[in-house]
Amino acid sequence: MPTTTKVALVTGAAKRIGAEIARQLHQENFNVVIHYHHSAKAAQALVDELNDLREKSAICIAADLNNLAQINNLAAQAEQYWQRFDLLVNNASSFYPTPIGETSDDDWNQLINSNLKAPFFLAQALAPALKKYRGCIINIADIYADKPLKKHSVYSIAKAGNVMLTKTLAQELAPDVRVNGIAPGAILWPDDDHKKPVDRLSDENKEKMLAKIPLQQRGHELDITHTILFLAKNAPYITGQVLTVDGGRTLTI
Repeated sequence: MPTTTKVALVTGAAKRIGAEIARQLHQENFNVVIHYHHSAKAAQALVDELNDLREKSAICIAADLNNLAQINNLAAQAEQYWQRFDLLVNNASSFYPTPIGETSDDDWNQLINSNLKAPFFLAQALAPALKKYRGCIINIADIYADKPLKKHSVYSIAKAGNVMLTKTLAQELAPDVRVNGIAPGAILWPDDDHKKPVDRLSDENKEKMLAKIPLQQRGHELDITHTILFLAKNAPYITGQVLTVDGGRTLTI
């Protein structure tokens, strides 16, 4: 089904920030490919919601981002469905603690694959289509790519690699494809969607964390989605940059 409508793939888009990114892009008249791994019901519900608003404007595709064959298949399906491709948002991310002495090879692979390997190979597979349509890539990094989070060494390493991935791809894919990143601060509290539980934050600890943020509040999903829309639609001379969206938190780390 060829289309003149721009097409975006958002990884990890069934829930949380990824779902809001998909909704906002759809509202801006993108056709949206929603990637998911385990959250089939949530992904399909979001597809139904978007297609109710605009017919045949959203699909969902399952893929395990630990599996290179599935990564490449995700890219191929995302491009082929509407026979064009304009925007890749690498949002999917595993996040859980990996204290020294307790970290396994599987932990390393899980965190590196979702945060670094999959974004690289998706970009590689989709680069020809992105060049054809002068599209862009937006990687979701983290403020802890620069200053590591205690007990989360592998995650911090992976996100640091994600930042360098943004810079190297921006250089290699120029001038046809722009590549930028976003480093969120406290936007949503962690959940337990991953294979290992994340550190739980008590209400008291949440208040202490918020007190360290100069703007004295947690961010909102829209803070991220609005930044994505800016980079995707209104920043034709910006590439290779990682915009920090953290209420000033990096000033006080």
